[in-house]
Amino acid sequence: MYEEIINEIKANLGENKELNKKYLSSQMEKYVDHPYNKEIIREISRMMWDCLTEEEQKEFAEISEKENPIMDILNEITPDIESGEYKTALDKLEIFINNYPAMFEDDKVSEYHFFTNPLEELLFYKYVGAEKIVRYIPDNKPVLDLYYIYGFLLLETNQFDKSEEYLKKAMKINPVSSRIILELCEIYKLHTYNYNKYFIYATDALKYAYMPQDIARSYRSLGYYYIEENQLETAFALFRYSMEYELNPMAYSEINYIQNKDKNIDLSLDESIEIIKNKNIQLGVNPFILETLDEFIAEYEENKLYSQTLYFLELKYNLTNDEKTIEKIRNIQDLIKY
Repeated sequence: MYEEIINEIKANLGENKELNKKYLSSQMEKYVDHPYNKEIIREISRMMWDCLTEEEQKEFAEISEKENPIMDILNEITPDIESGEYKTALDKLEIFINNYPAMFEDDKVSEYHFFTNPLEELLFYKYVGAEKIVRYIPDNKPVLDLYYIYGFLLLETNQFDKSEEYLKKAMKINPVSSRIILELCEIYKLHTYNYNKYFIYATDALKYAYMPQDIARSYRSLGYYYIEENQLETAFALFRYSMEYELNPMAYSEINYIQNKDKNIDLSLDESIEIIKNKNIQLGVNPFILETLDEFIAEYEENKLYSQTLYFLELKYNLTNDEKTIEKIRNIQDLIKY
């Protein structure tokens, strides 16, 4: 039904853009009460954009840049968050959320996503997949950050159910964001009757993680799960191995806690790795991520897109500390200079 209507509207468009705009406006009115009205009007709006001249599109984009309430509120609360004034930031954001209309919500035809980079997009298509037509949220409309930060602040004030609601909104926009998944883990760690969901989310976060601190945090989350399961050697191994990616005080603290409970537990790195393998837990970064990074690096370098090449090289180096990668980074930096 939806596709037939859209195809019919497109078939009636001609060369005259002014006439097209009038026709599309009439179609918006025609379908305002249709069961697919939201989806149809969104698609007509996209057609209407194509009817604008380059100058009109540019003017609209400039207005949109100036009037960016989401960016404005996020910039306003950033100093509060940085200074630890979470309640102040939450109060401001609460007013905004309650008064600002929802944007980029999925409908019967489309699903809306935002990915930080092409790597996340490929992770999404490999492990999650789309059920509807994928629409991409523009960079200058940071709805993902809005929901994530709101969920984080709610969690900091122990509003667990509402925090879960908004973090899940953020995760719907980017289902492969480890930082969002790990925040949800914190909810299930503090506010749950069993840890099954916690374990699943921590495992997913590890699978999608491509930043060392997110990999380390995923292992620490899994370590906490095994403490709760009273499998202290496995927990120790996970905290020990997490420090290969980030020397975080929390890992040291949990290791001390485990050793206070059982003084006989003191594993080397190799012993820790063996335990992790035997538990069928992913060891290190997901191999798909490293393969994909190599593909991006080769592709962008071949096309002489050196800034993009450097970006993915730095991601790879942060994960591998590879000598060849750092050498290549220096070579690309020299090319960019000249």
